[in-house]
Amino acid sequence: MVKTIKINFDTVEMMLYFWQSIAERDKVAESFMREVASKEEMKYLYGPDFNEESVRKVLSAISNRELLNNSTKQERKFWNNNMWMLEDLGNMNNMVKPVKTLNLDDVKEKLGGETKFEELEVIFIPGHEAEYYIDDNKLVINFFRLMVDFMDETKVNIAGKPFKEYVEEKLFEIVK
Repeated sequence: MVKTIKINFDTVEMMLYFWQSIAERDKVAESFMREVASKEEMKYLYGPDFNEESVRKVLSAISNRELLNNSTKQERKFWNNNMWMLEDLGNMNNMVKPVKTLNLDDVKEKLGGETKFEELEVIFIPGHEAEYYIDDNKLVINFFRLMVDFMDETKVNIAGKPFKEYVEEKLFEIVK
């Protein structure tokens, strides 16, 4: 039976600092970018064409206001996603609100029944391609896939579904 659902948005919190700093034309230390790249949660993104150095390279190019040279498709996608955040900080803040206030206590009760997991974890990361990943008891969601309804900025969807409903549906996949 699921006893706890932990929400982890540490990496997104770090990126909020990065985006805000860049928007204010502040310089971000290379060590900070390396710290983001080395976060355990970021490893879900890594493969042959995208790794820790890719994250550092993209964030460094953004910080230094340089073009991204000799890049892979995934690096360009990651660059585009980050630049999107910088273009509209208001939209970014509207995306962050439901993540920061996400409460899954009622979902925990709905999950009920027999499952091998006592704890589930919902992790938000700044991804490049996949919408989500499931790894054992972890649901990893690409923060960039959240979409704010421009007619009602309090409504946030992912894959065409209300944000919380989407998270709940994916948690049910884990406990099956």
